[in-house]
Amino acid sequence: MTERLSRDDIAERLGRIAPRLAPGAYAIADMTRLTGGASMETWSFDAVTPDERVPLILRRRAAALASAPTSADTSTAPLAREAEVIACAVAAGVPAPRIVHVCEDDDTYGGLGDAYVMHRIAGETLGKRIATDPALATVRPSLARQCGAALARIHAVTPPATLEYVDAAATLARYEATWRASGAVRPTIEAAFRWLERRLPRDAVAPRLIHGDFRNGNLMVDPANGLVAVLDWELAHVGDPAEDLGWLCTASWRFGQPHRRVGGFGEVDDLLAGYAEAGGEPIDPARVEYWSMLGSLKWGVMTTMMYASFAADPSAGPERGVIGRRLSEAEADIVAIIEASRG
Repeated sequence: MTERLSRDDIAERLGRIAPRLAPGAYAIADMTRLTGGASMETWSFDAVTPDERVPLILRRRAAALASAPTSADTSTAPLAREAEVIACAVAAGVPAPRIVHVCEDDDTYGGLGDAYVMHRIAGETLGKRIATDPALATVRPSLARQCGAALARIHAVTPPATLEYVDAAATLARYEATWRASGAVRPTIEAAFRWLERRLPRDAVAPRLIHGDFRNGNLMVDPANGLVAVLDWELAHVGDPAEDLGWLCTASWRFGQPHRRVGGFGEVDDLLAGYAEAGGEPIDPARVEYWSMLGSLKWGVMTTMMYASFAADPSAGPERGVIGRRLSEAEADIVAIIEASRG
């Protein structure tokens, strides 16, 4: 159970477990809540030791949102499972933050609820800046290939047995059930469901560990080294590896750079080349295209659910209402894909 805690409460409770977070640590300092994240609290802080400060991140389920799912993809699994997946990925060479402590519900010394602490890595995470900032111009041409390599390593990880298997048919059915339950009516969304239903992939593929939210905005990029970390693993599951590639190529994550299909910064050929070079099995580009369209549908449903959640409880903050306004852009992407398929 995650309780609502103030900044001072969290700082005090982190201080109790400081020795568990870094050797010799006796206090924490410079705690700041980071922006972004509609379902999680993310706090930056340092563990203070006699010799240095160790940069860390606390990832904690937001109490106000613990009982308010906003889409078919909302994860309510304990964050300990997410931490386990990240630890497995890091061990396999995936660029991701190292886990240093997992909080337990009965953690007498912590009392932080559903949470874990990980190493803090420096870099840019804002999608718009990753796609357009001149400071990243020298690494941007290599990002798609780096993303392909990171995904190949993720997909090679043996997934924890607790993860759910979800394929394209199950994803489509789950989102349609969520949409029907909402009572919303949008002709473009209806057309997307039927378009995807008619084109469901029929060929069997080997199930792999899937990140579930691999996109520009959940990546950390360094001006010198490019991709340095893959973040936000809460939607990890087992499924079709093309899902991760298609989600990265979904138009909503291009941040005003529609000509760069991979995250607004790269090309699909480079993404697939990086994937193959890192040992990934060949993936049919048509399957990536399918999951990209499914990504636009998912985002359209998510934005609708986000706005409904905000309308029901504005006190949760404006972020969900702002995200809800992006439905029209998802619909424009869906129409463009349907029109292109007719040509």
